[in-house]
Amino acid sequence: MAPVIEITGLTKTYKSGLQALKPIDLTIGKGEIFALLGPNGAGKTTLISITCGIVTPTAGTVTADGHDIQKDYRAARSKIGLVPQELTTDAFETVLATVSFSRGLFGRAPNPAFIEQLLRDLSLWDKRNDKLRTLSGGMKRRVMIAKALSHEPDILFLDEPTAGVDVELRRDMWNLVRGLRDKGVTIILTTHYIEEAEEMADRVGVILKGELILVEQTATLMKKLGKKTLTLNLQEPLAAVPPELAEWSPTLKAEGNELEYVFDSNLEKTGVPSLLRRLSDLGIAFKDLHTSQSSLEDIFVSLVHKDRAGDRTGAAA
Repeated sequence: MAPVIEITGLTKTYKSGLQALKPIDLTIGKGEIFALLGPNGAGKTTLISITCGIVTPTAGTVTADGHDIQKDYRAARSKIGLVPQELTTDAFETVLATVSFSRGLFGRAPNPAFIEQLLRDLSLWDKRNDKLRTLSGGMKRRVMIAKALSHEPDILFLDEPTAGVDVELRRDMWNLVRGLRDKGVTIILTTHYIEEAEEMADRVGVILKGELILVEQTATLMKKLGKKTLTLNLQEPLAAVPPELAEWSPTLKAEGNELEYVFDSNLEKTGVPSLLRRLSDLGIAFKDLHTSQSSLEDIFVSLVHKDRAGDRTGAAA
């Protein structure tokens, strides 16, 4: 996969001394969907703002489709569409005028047929003559997406695009994202809806305190870090976990009606067969059992907690 975004040694330190980004190296391939995850204040928006040429880095370089974002700003920026978190639109313009004007800002020739299809894809065509101030928040978000796509960029940044929007817009937008990826558009998104990243992204990056602590294929990350949970629906409830099961450290749930055992599915010996034999030896019967995989959210939370625990250990030292 040919790289379309290349970030090398990127840092950002503000005059106050706050180091918003520690040295970051990242390559994103053409046609890839890359999800950037992290808590508020982690550096997600700063990283996107620098990559889009809005904020000047302290050090390092960023190229978009081979164009340096600082030395060749106009060419680099023409390759990029950005949907920011904030709804910044001219309240007294119509939807059609706003999106058409945005296309012209990037020097693209008028293309009414393209703009019409774009507005239709975002369920905005019926609102094309409405002034922006009359639109709901969800519709304004759709307009922001249309503006970002108006000049047919090869790279699309979505900064918390579905935060606070309705389910319908979220569904429409992800259908649009899939269609863009099929056409070769590279999509970088930040999100708090981790299930969306898990479903949509080819790769996931986790940023914490300005540092990119992990970049991994989504499926590989799930396999590498994901745990599985075996849940047994017991025939009779237990008041407590029998001491004979201490080796597996199971937990009781649902008022003693369920026994849960968490294990690493990558290990050669998961402990599941031996646990089931031990339950049989103890006369503990179960009606049903099922396993579930840890979600990306579980993994993300564990990574954040691990980092914070490391901070506490370092402080104690």
